[in-house]
Amino acid sequence: MSNKIIVVIFFIALLLPAVIFAQEEQNIGNEVFEAKVIRILEQTEIEREGGSKAIQQNILLLGLTGEWKNKEIKYEGISDLDVVGNNTYKAGDKVLVQRSITSENEDKFYIVDFVRRGYLYLLAFIFALVIVAVGKIKGLKALISLAVSFLIIIKLILPQILSGTSPLLVGVLGSFAILVVMIYLTEGLNKKSHLAIVSVLFSLVITMALSIIFTSLTRLTGLAQEESTFLIGIGQQAIDFRGLLLAGMLIGTIGVLDDVIVGQIEAVQQIKEANPNLSSGAVFKMSYQVGNAHLGAIINTLFLIYAGASLPLLLLFTIHQEPFLSFNQVINNEIIATEIVRSLVGSIGVAMSLPISTYLASYYLKLKK
Repeated sequence: MSNKIIVVIFFIALLLPAVIFAQEEQNIGNEVFEAKVIRILEQTEIEREGGSKAIQQNILLLGLTGEWKNKEIKYEGISDLDVVGNNTYKAGDKVLVQRSITSENEDKFYIVDFVRRGYLYLLAFIFALVIVAVGKIKGLKALISLAVSFLIIIKLILPQILSGTSPLLVGVLGSFAILVVMIYLTEGLNKKSHLAIVSVLFSLVITMALSIIFTSLTRLTGLAQEESTFLIGIGQQAIDFRGLLLAGMLIGTIGVLDDVIVGQIEAVQQIKEANPNLSSGAVFKMSYQVGNAHLGAIINTLFLIYAGASLPLLLLFTIHQEPFLSFNQVINNEIIATEIVRSLVGSIGVAMSLPISTYLASYYLKLKK
């Protein structure tokens, strides 16, 4: 592959998310626009009941985009209301501003958040450079597969769910498609990749079956998270939130499945090449031991990902706030139960992928003479 082709593919993979959301940014331009903080007009500090403090500000802004470009706007943030999570701004900050019209037909402006897009693009650029520098061609392929996976989720999976298609069906097919792309793109079109795809299929079926069974037994609705309530009434048909929860479990597992399965098949190949006279059973036992050492770290990683995303909930456990006064109340809360089912089902699926992929590779992966 020539250097020019590598550079072109590299920048396509890097810029794909920005291209996907370009149209979306244009659609919201009339309601939400970017502005720059010119001056802090007034600032006051309020104290909450718990003793924590918050800062409220009246700010003079200069519009940067849309019809408000180069126009001065006043944001009145000092009020009797205590807005949780309210940011503190300084001159020079770029912010997102939302415009609304009051009952007196007057414009009212609210600062929504900081504009942090530029720093995210910088971090993505550094990430891509590091991956390509360390992984070279394979790292480049991994970046491209990541971009394609992102495209499948945004342009195929999510629109199908919004159109009323079963989220579970879309999740299964989408997850399988993502793994097919990832494996064939990074590993090539060969026997190892074919075996990895078959292993993925079996592992996904097991994960899907467990997800369906225990989501039903624990009576999870998929509406425990606050974000789900905003989706009610959106789309061409009513969204199946339980199916959406199941699809999320599958998509959350596929990255770890790819790691375990591809690693196991590679371990089998290396053992066979090191000693071609070993029987398939002996190869299975040796490579299975390699996988066992890897499995503990993978399961811990999967658990810590979910735990890290739930730190605010874990804090509520420690201070015994309602409705988390006892252990039984904790695990019976749907938000917690959802995370427990998600992490354990995902871990079981990943664990089962170890013997499946090892067995298939040990008995069906033949070395080239």
